[in-house]
Amino acid sequence: MQTLFRGEKDVGYSQFYLGTGIEPVEGWTMDDCFAGQRNGLCGAAERGQLVLITGLHTGNVPVTVELHETAPPVPDAPDVVEVSFPITRGPVGLFSGFVDDHADLGLPPGFYRVRYSADGMDAARAMDCRIDDASALDDYLLQFWPAPAEPDRVVRTGSEIARHRHDNAAGLPSPTRTPSQRADDRARDPEHARQRAIELDLRRTGQRAPGPLGSIGFAYTLALVDDDLADHLTTLPPDRQRGLALRTAHRTIAGTGLDRVAWIGDVLPRLGQAPLPPVFLDESTALAALAATPKVPCTVVTSPDERRAPTLAQAMALPALAAVTHPDATVALLETVHHALAAAGEEGYRDVLADLRSASADPA
Repeated sequence: MQTLFRGEKDVGYSQFYLGTGIEPVEGWTMDDCFAGQRNGLCGAAERGQLVLITGLHTGNVPVTVELHETAPPVPDAPDVVEVSFPITRGPVGLFSGFVDDHADLGLPPGFYRVRYSADGMDAARAMDCRIDDASALDDYLLQFWPAPAEPDRVVRTGSEIARHRHDNAAGLPSPTRTPSQRADDRARDPEHARQRAIELDLRRTGQRAPGPLGSIGFAYTLALVDDDLADHLTTLPPDRQRGLALRTAHRTIAGTGLDRVAWIGDVLPRLGQAPLPPVFLDESTALAALAATPKVPCTVVTSPDERRAPTLAQAMALPALAAVTHPDATVALLETVHHALAAAGEEGYRDVLADLRSASADPA
């Protein structure tokens, strides 16, 4: 067992967060985070973060975070819940609602079960705010261990706050839109698109006139590491682009060991020739299926872009299958390459580039 954090975290409105990735998750509501769950204390329905409910409304609460090799014994705490949580990209930190107020846990990407245990919630709610040198009345424990995904569950309920929160979660309507679909909605927003275009310009050397790269969100990944190759790929005929996308997707899936996962390997011979099963078409749905697969390979690599974040190669690779099927061949290729580079990481992205240069230079 490793203790990843032991200390106090500032809470506001009876909540703090565990977040993954470089940037905070955007566009969520509290209902989004708890919809479809049985428990109302640890919200895991919005990919990339946990919303953690406390008894105290405002102030500092003691928090401990542990990493275990297998499921540990259930703590002797009045309120205990469990959720499944895929971590696809690091770093992983505890947040109190402010991006610059976090503790990096050093938790590697992977598929985890998380147990959230709470003690003293009702007493802390009666206190409301902890100020000056007042003693803490509630404390919280987060325990992580590797495990396939399964539904959340309420292990034990002892406080009135927890009962109320669980009832509230159970009464929420099932989510009608996945996190990926909500992200797509944000991507279609004109202001969001304008900011992405600005980001692309800033990430590349110099300014560029509008063109294919400026209109494809994932193009920046290749542009960052090989601007000339990115330009070259956009000039190829659509059939060549489609062929390169297929080649890259097969290479990526095999390189991460996902071809040995039955439900993924079964679609590879027909990729690009027959419609993909629905499970592959939404990234959140595909990731949930991957997380629920026992003994799935888990390989942590380092992002090849300037952010150098740890990532789970298999989670980065899987969306390449859907990317191949995009109706626009240029988009299909550049999005597939984006996933291939992310899955290869700093350790292997140069091999991906070398293969693309060689294959795209060969006569059709």
